Amino acid sequence: MVTWVAIDIVLWGFMSRYLNSISGHGMNFVPTLLGAVLLWDFCTRIMQGVSTAFLEDVWSRNFLNLFASPLSIAEYVLGLILTSILTSALGLVVMLLLATLVFGLDFLSMGAALAAFLAILFTFGVTLGILGTAIVLRLGPASEWLLWPIPAMLAPFAAVFYPLSTLPHWMRIVAHCLPPAYVFEGMRAVLAGRPAPLELLGTGALLAVTGLLVSAWIYARVYRHAVRSGLLARYSAEGAG
Repeated sequence: MVTWVAIDIVLWGFMSRYLNSISGHGMNFVPTLLGAVLLWDFCTRIMQGVSTAFLEDVWSRNFLNLFASPLSIAEYVLGLILTSILTSALGLVVMLLLATLVFGLDFLSMGAALAAFLAILFTFGVTLGILGTAIVLRLGPASEWLLWPIPAMLAPFAAVFYPLSTLPHWMRIVAHCLPPAYVFEGMRAVLAGRPAPLELLGTGALLAVTGLLVSAWIYARVYRHAVRSGLLARYSAEGAG
């Protein structure tokens, strides 16, 4: 994981420097692009951390064993989230260190704004991870391939690397439903020297929390359906195959 994180930050960092060298408008692309890469990578790794921890239980044929114990579904999901925090925090620290040591950037100077960005993206990443595990739980282990393209499919709508105004109208409608779009608009504002847009961050936070609650409700319903209908037994058989 650390290797890919390092490659991402270095590759995009030097690409940003190149864009600076050919730009005639005096714009510094480095903090804007690297900030976008850093934050989106964090969100993606949170999502993948939750879903991968679940899939590892499937691959090791241990999923049903967990629920033969007194473990509740809420405790299990909380364990997935804690595992994701540990792995994602390591990647975030590596990216921040590389951004500082190689490119002289100090994203920590954003202070409370950075904490707000990370909190919203963390919540959204957990939401995606829970929804992803619900999909696999409902459709079976063979559907795990549906999880991996999710971040790439959402990135164009989330306006990770460009302002929302760049998008066509119909894509902006979708973007306004996604918490990351508000985060990246806010990040670009802060890096441009403007105050953190509290209204944007408030909207993003509200959407993120709402999405998390909805995803938890969906997961609980899918799990109860799987238990009542006997899908868990089929699920175990597919995993063994």
